[in-house]
Amino acid sequence: MTVGDLTERALIARIQSRLPPAPAWMPVGIGDDAAVVEPERNRLEVLTTDALVEDVHFSRAFTPPAAIGHRALAVNLSDLAAMGAAPRLALLSMALPAALPVADFDAIADGFASLAAAHRVHVAGGNLTRSPGPLTLDVTALGTVKPRRALVRSGARAGDELWVSGSIGAAAAGLQMLQASVEAGLDATSPVEAGLRVAAGLEACATRYLFPEPRVRLGTLLARNRAATACIDLSDGLADGVQQIAEASGVGAAIDASELPIDPAARDWFASRGRDPVDDALGGGDDYELLFAVRPRLRHRLAAAALHGGVPLRRIGVCTPGRAVLLRCGSIERPLPRGYTHFQ
Repeated sequence: MTVGDLTERALIARIQSRLPPAPAWMPVGIGDDAAVVEPERNRLEVLTTDALVEDVHFSRAFTPPAAIGHRALAVNLSDLAAMGAAPRLALLSMALPAALPVADFDAIADGFASLAAAHRVHVAGGNLTRSPGPLTLDVTALGTVKPRRALVRSGARAGDELWVSGSIGAAAAGLQMLQASVEAGLDATSPVEAGLRVAAGLEACATRYLFPEPRVRLGTLLARNRAATACIDLSDGLADGVQQIAEASGVGAAIDASELPIDPAARDWFASRGRDPVDDALGGGDDYELLFAVRPRLRHRLAAAALHGGVPLRRIGVCTPGRAVLLRCGSIERPLPRGYTHFQ
């Protein structure tokens, strides 16, 4: 059975059955022309939107349906995390090829609903439409933050330290591995059976790509404690994030290659493919970690984020006067590689 065999109302009902009841602050939710919600007292609202388009942001050849739903919400929650906002609700719109199996549709809804439940996000509505083109998911998410606590990209100054959460490169390595498995005619959704691991952690790399974890807890702690002067999520790679903060803040940056927290399994994978692990980890997207700037005299404010943020933090460089964005490899300096970009 495909989605073309069902009515729009039947498909909406399949999504709704996976969601908890609407909270009291949402008097009108799914099923009407629009949702009605009560604003949260003494909080600013933060809105973001992202679209995932088949064969641009994901390939169904190696992305399980549940991962498609998960990723569609995760990328939006990551944007809220970068602003220091606590997520509250989401709207989900889907453009569906008629031939999409209903089982895949259900799995996409399951992936979306599971991540929403994990972060207490309520789905307020959305839209379903038939599409003659690729499968597309368009999500709008809303979060809240206290006044004067929202994190932005433009607050860094020369002398501020640059920090990054977690590790980088794992998602890029996972994507390369999954693409290689398809090229080899193997089952990309089963990397163990495909035999493509060069290190025990490569299974985890594929998972990092397929099921990214937005750093919501860390972002809210950075905002609550005013620990960061600027912040961005790493959707398009660490190199892109550094350049975006530098440009928005009117500063330069110097990144220490030896301090980059490159995932060990990703480093092995890049090296096995004859690639530069540093450049691939810097330029690869889909990490969804947080990059943020910290005033040295206010570094103590990081304590709570480091202890309760759920992920390690690493100092990787410093903001500098001028506009040059450089990578330091020992005594050698060179321009930072470019991150991923949709348009040249």
